Amino acid sequence: MIPAFNRMNHVVVRRLALAAGAALCMACGTKEAPTGLQPSGPTARIRFVNLINDPARIPVNAILETLPFGVNLGYAGSTPSSLPAPSTANYSAILAGDRTLVLKKTADTTVTVASFTLTVAADEDRTVYAIGGTGGGAVTSFSTKDDNATAIPAGQVRVRVVNMSPAAGAIDAFVTAPNADLSTATPVASGLASQSASVYVNIPPLSAYQFRAVPAGTPAANRSTSVIVSVTPTDTPTAPPLSAGTGRTFVVADKATGGSPLIAFVLTDR
Repeated sequence: MIPAFNRMNHVVVRRLALAAGAALCMACGTKEAPTGLQPSGPTARIRFVNLINDPARIPVNAILETLPFGVNLGYAGSTPSSLPAPSTANYSAILAGDRTLVLKKTADTTVTVASFTLTVAADEDRTVYAIGGTGGGAVTSFSTKDDNATAIPAGQVRVRVVNMSPAAGAIDAFVTAPNADLSTATPVASGLASQSASVYVNIPPLSAYQFRAVPAGTPAANRSTSVIVSVTPTDTPTAPPLSAGTGRTFVVADKATGGSPLIAFVLTDR
């Protein structure tokens, strides 16, 4: 016979577990990670990105509401997209409200690297970043609300930029064809401070592209010689294409141990 306390815990875990292809289409065109369980109330969706600047504490295992969410996540690793096929997805559904995310050191799971309480609203998509940790410092979190519900105009790509680099300061960011002249380019984000996200903008699809950032306010004529971070799909073979109807987030971050040289990578929103 199962004790009443254990039965109650079993029910709680089932109700808080990540969804398997939740019936709600909160953000059509995106994917959700299957887990075999569904929340029994209003749901949100969540994604996690590891930006902990302390090699001694990473990689990490992510545990969301007591259930495994990601394993062996190195610097700039994200989940659920890193889960083995066929479980790969952009986000995982979870019961709305106050949720918990615990990070354990992969090499020694008795070590808790960080523990966060996350508040997610019904029908909301959120990306949660673990940040800090340089020199053994505290690991904290930063989250963004991701708009995957608004329709993308036909023949366009929706992009935004998230600046997670303390070393970069405020930036102007550009998405162009490779090696395009930045002096005549229109930024997709301007004056974007550290730990902030730009608004979404729609741009034409690009079969090949280059993301570049310069210090905010750099004169147009000086942009090409002032680039502080650049990335192309050639640099990062896993970078997704900028195809019509898709949504992408470009992330700027410090190097793995903190500071420069900066890195940039691309997340698939939809």
